[in-house]
Amino acid sequence: MSNRKLIRPDLGELKKESQVSRAVRRKQSPPEQTNAEEFYYLKQMAAKTPMVVVLTNDEELHGWIEWYDKGAIKLNRHRGPNLLILKHNIRYLFKEEELRHQRRRRSDGDDEPAAEG
Repeated sequence: MSNRKLIRPDLGELKKESQVSRAVRRKQSPPEQTNAEEFYYLKQMAAKTPMVVVLTNDEELHGWIEWYDKGAIKLNRHRGPNLLILKHNIRYLFKEEELRHQRRRRSDGDDEPAAEG
């Protein structure tokens, strides 16, 4: 009979390996910032797209975005002074072109969705 030495794995190492493999298998959380806002602003700034900015008090401002930063945008206007608008005062903003399309649909009587059939 030969003398065999029993080799046992170190349980501490096995636990560490399983914790590492579990962490690797866990889904990565999505990035906190997608840069979508930056992309949108840069695109509208480059084209000097006429925009409508709706404030939290329902006031509508028309103009184009000259620049933006983390907390504000600068809105240039044809009529009236240029404005520095703090982002926390903005409810939403959209292209002025969309407003014209909406008004045109209303005047054409196309408010109702088309019937399927």
